[in-house]
Formats: sequence, structure tokens, C-alpha cells
Amino acid sequence: MRAAVLQDIRDIRVLDIPEPRPLADDELIIRVKAVGVCGSDLHSYLEGGTTGPTQVRPFVLGHEFSGVLTPDSARKAGFSAEALVAVDPSIPCGHCEWCHRGHTNLCPNVKFLGYAPHNGAMAEFVCVPKSAVHMVPDSIDPAGAAILETLGVAIHAMDLARPRLQETVAVLGCGPVGLLLVQLARLAGSGKIIAIDPVEQRTALACDLGADVACRSFAEVGEATEGRGVDLVIEATDSSHGFEHAARCARIGGRVVLVGIPENNQYVLSGAESRRKGLSIKFSRRMPEVYPRAIALAQSGQVKLAPLATHSFSLDQTPAAFEQQVARRDGIIKAIICP
Repeated sequence: MRAAVLQDIRDIRVLDIPEPRPLADDELIIRVKAVGVCGSDLHSYLEGGTTGPTQVRPFVLGHEFSGVLTPDSARKAGFSAEALVAVDPSIPCGHCEWCHRGHTNLCPNVKFLGYAPHNGAMAEFVCVPKSAVHMVPDSIDPAGAAILETLGVAIHAMDLARPRLQETVAVLGCGPVGLLLVQLARLAGSGKIIAIDPVEQRTALACDLGADVACRSFAEVGEATEGRGVDLVIEATDSSHGFEHAARCARIGGRVVLVGIPENNQYVLSGAESRRKGLSIKFSRRMPEVYPRAIALAQSGQVKLAPLATHSFSLDQTPAAFEQQVARRDGIIKAIICP
């Protein structure tokens, strides 16, 4: 089969590799329909991984994806043939203390598809356990089904944030996760929602999706809140300065939830202001089991996924898709690879 393999930093090659084969009774083969290019994919592309610059061990990219089961897998699983499915790429061990506590997203033994050394879904076929497969209603198309993974990340962040009715919220970074956080904050009954991003097209879309105020920089939040700062900041950037900027946006006694993965695995933070404000800080990692809620929100139309899927590429165009998303050219929000 054809697959997009990360060979080295900024070096993706579409190669012929062996098709996957089930190694256990509960494993299914999916014919991939759509794969989103995620921020963590970009970290792998630019740095080798999400833990800072590292040597690349070649692997197939892609963890946000949807597809259909092959006929044999559909029969084995008792699923409808050709029905669209979304796949949770995080496969926890199920045996450790953290899994038993319900923190499957923090499992230290997790197998995460599309993150080295585990192959992902930027390929014609991928092998997954049945437990990771979720049927998707007809109202959600393949691109939207792929973005359900991104929505799951946003849902988990909101679970940690616990927004209160009518409090002010700043979403720092209006990429795909940030745009979903704006929608969820509006659903949660937030008061003024401030969308912050240097790319004007992104904040314009954030306002279309529920934000009240668009800012190009964190420095504008003071004026938007008459110097008070916001009650809750949810940071969804890829910048090492994201933590610092989030802390600067928050009011005295405010809350910050960090969702983004910083470049070079480093945060920059000056301690005095954050300490004197007495901020409450939470770090958000991936998501536990939230796919049913993500599907319900998308199916009901309460959360819109289609505006995020701005650009579509064939598998052979994967290198170009990554370069365009890195450069943020042509109004791109999220590239969708269609094997």
C-alpha cells in the first residue's frame, strides 16, 4: 500500500510499504478515508517529536482519521459494511494504576497511532483494535469524522477548565483546537469570549463561531477587560511563550488551562506576576474516553466541524500539505489528507 512516511526532519516520502495484518483477534483493518494534519504532526515534522528536537525513526504519520472497515473486518466485528467509523488513536494498556483511576489519557504505557514508533493512518489501510472504533452517523462526513479526535481534545480541556456561567474566557490560539474551544465555551454559557491569534482570518472565524472579541495579541486583553483580565484562559498555541501570555491575560486568582504543545518542548514563564496573581494552572493531555460526546455534539450541530477542514490533499500531496500548514498559507486552518 501507499503511505506517507516521515523519514527525517521536514522529509515526508510517499512510499510503498506492506499492508497491515491483524495480530490479535480484536484487531480490525480500516480503509482510510480522511486524515487531519494535527499540531503534534507538525512538531514531528519540524522537530522529530513533541518532546523537543530528536532524531527521527521513520514511521507513518497521522492520528486524526476516519474510514470504513474492510469486508472481513466488518463481518468479524459485526459492524455494517461500508459504514463510516472514527478511530481513537490512543490505545492505553488498561492495566496500570492510571488506567484504573480513569486517566487513560495519562497511561505511561499507551500506544498512540501516528506517533513514533507506531504507524498512523496517512496510508491506504491501518490496523486498530475494535475498542478504538466508533460508528459515525451519516450526518458527519469523513473529514468531520477525522476532526472528532480534535474535538475530543477540546472537550477534555473544557472538562478540566470547568467554565462557570457568564465568566470571561480567553482562548489563546485559534487553530483547530482553539476554534473548537470557542464553540464549547459558548455552549457552556460563558460571558465575554475573547479570541486571540495573530492571524486575522483565524480570529474572524472564531467570531463567526461564537467569540465576542478578536485580539491579535495577548497584550490587547487588558483593554478588552478594562485592565481586569479574564477569569479563565485556555491556551492552545504551539509557542513556548504561550504559558507566559496566558498568565498575563488572567485576572488575579484566575485559572489557566494549557492545551498546546510548545515548540522545542520549552515554556517561557516569568514567575513573579503568576505567583502574585495566585493563578490556578492545569495541564491538559490528549483525552480520555470522550468520543461519544464528541459525536453527539457534532451530530446535533451544536459544534461545527466543517469550517475547520479548509484544505484537502491527496496522499501524494502530503508533503505539500505539511508545508502549507506550517506556513499558514492561503487561509489554511486544517489540511485533510484523503488516501
